[in-house]
Amino acid sequence: MRVTLDSPAAAPQPANAYYSQVARVELPGGGALLYLSGQVAEGADLAAQSRGVFETVAALLAAHGATLDDIVNIRTYLTDLDDLPAYGAVRREFLTGTPPTSMTFEVSRLFRPDALVEVEVVAAVGAPAPEHASGWGAAGAASGVSPRPAA
Repeated sequence: MRVTLDSPAAAPQPANAYYSQVARVELPGGGALLYLSGQVAEGADLAAQSRGVFETVAALLAAHGATLDDIVNIRTYLTDLDDLPAYGAVRREFLTGTPPTSMTFEVSRLFRPDALVEVEVVAAVGAPAPEHASGWGAAGAASGVSPRPAA
């Protein structure tokens, strides 16, 4: 397994040089996982910042041959959970396919005093598609994993 750390020149650069924006993990069977550092953006309000974040995420993914449709996990940090509906509306503008797995947190503050939202994602690029795009599929059934506890 090979790991490459990168801050692609084609995307907005990080606030400082103390971290990389993308960790690309090559998978043995082909494809790669892309772990993106948390992204923030400037803007007067949460909607503007959210749009900037997703534009940056799209540029980082594109630099590695991926798109927003390749996101498999998203973590969102909001300074006010009451802003979730406004963030969700912008997120739906950018993530139009099957929704990825997701976690959302309210935090007291982010590293930049004016930041209202920070988003980090994991994307799978160039990997074979799962047998079933939705539901549990054969792998879950074979392992005995079920979506709900047995009654």
